[in-house]
Amino acid sequence: MTTAVLGIIGGSGIYDLSGLEDARDEAIASPWGEPSAALRRGTIAGLPIVFLSRHEKGHRLSPSDINYRANIDVLKRAGVTDLISLSACGSFRAELPPGTFVLVDQFVDRTFRRESSFFGKGCVAHVSMAHPVSPRLHVHLSAAAEAEKIPFSRGGAYLCMEGPQFSTLAESMTYKALGYSVIGMTNMPEAKLAREAEICYATVAMVTDFDCWHPDHDHVTVEAVVRVLLDNADKARALVERVVPEIGRPRDLCPAGCDRALDNAIITATHMRDPALAAKLDAVAGRVLG
Repeated sequence: MTTAVLGIIGGSGIYDLSGLEDARDEAIASPWGEPSAALRRGTIAGLPIVFLSRHEKGHRLSPSDINYRANIDVLKRAGVTDLISLSACGSFRAELPPGTFVLVDQFVDRTFRRESSFFGKGCVAHVSMAHPVSPRLHVHLSAAAEAEKIPFSRGGAYLCMEGPQFSTLAESMTYKALGYSVIGMTNMPEAKLAREAEICYATVAMVTDFDCWHPDHDHVTVEAVVRVLLDNADKARALVERVVPEIGRPRDLCPAGCDRALDNAIITATHMRDPALAAKLDAVAGRVLG
């Protein structure tokens, strides 16, 4: 039995976490470069919490400029076992209007400017991403959303685009026709890296607007989107406080194997592994690299 250390990544509009007791900032160095911000440590209901602002306070970093590897690496070094990503998104479905939370269970990666793996030349690994979301976190988040009376959807596919520009109408119509639920710019390669780091991961995709496929999209103002963003942020904080006691209970290994993703993933022969890369992998893959 293990006890969780819950990590929270705050996206657009969520640059701090209210309700955090004994809060303190902690800067952790990473061999992968600079993370988005210092970690914010504290507790909620006695459970250790580690918060990271994805874009930094003031929204300094665009989705393409975020160092996703450093972010996941410092969360791993901080002892995080379970990670909830709070992310603003656009909706492809009329039944998922602004203010709805989508508990994503699948991702489609359309990014192309980002480093998407800790592994590479000198130490090759292939982790499974068939089921990228922790089923245990998904269940707990669903129960918390119900308890808080937050409109939400169980499941859905998150299309991650590169950005920073929004979709063309042709792109939006294509993604809608393919059956995706929401679109955002930040959950890839974040989810892939969390899996490589053997951290259980889940996303709460918070709808701020309909993507440009919607006939009324042009009538949406920046002020209206910001109002929804701030309202979503308040609901997200309430969701986190509600879900913490459940996640904090001692539990067995992850039923989906998130916490053992590297057991059979590294394919490079031991004597052929690059020592410099192996040293950088000390936090992410130290359990299997020895």
